[in-house]
Amino acid sequence: MREPIKDKGRLEHILECINNVYEFIGNKTFEQIVKDRMCYFAILHQFMIIGEASNLLTKEFREKHTKTPWRNIIGMRNYVVHGYDIVSKFEILSVLKNDLQPLKQQIEEYISEFDISEE
Repeated sequence: MREPIKDKGRLEHILECINNVYEFIGNKTFEQIVKDRMCYFAILHQFMIIGEASNLLTKEFREKHTKTPWRNIIGMRNYVVHGYDIVSKFEILSVLKNDLQPLKQQIEEYISEFDISEE
């Protein structure tokens, strides 16, 4: 039986998805992103993975790192998956403009904590 992915691996998945979103966006305006359906849906897919990976982090890890709004991140995943027909493009814009960069910084900090403890 394979060993389950640990919290550090989940964090690396989250960081990879965030970096993917920035790569998909490039220099596009929000209007260009929305018009480019492939780009828009690729971003939504990354949000789903970020939410699922966050949900799979251990309870202990999430309780230790309370500055990250884990419930909101997991809720966004559920919103995109289960509310697919009512997803607001303006909410997606809000996440892109306001939430993604702070989350990236937090995730990088958490990964560095693991790197320090492994030395």
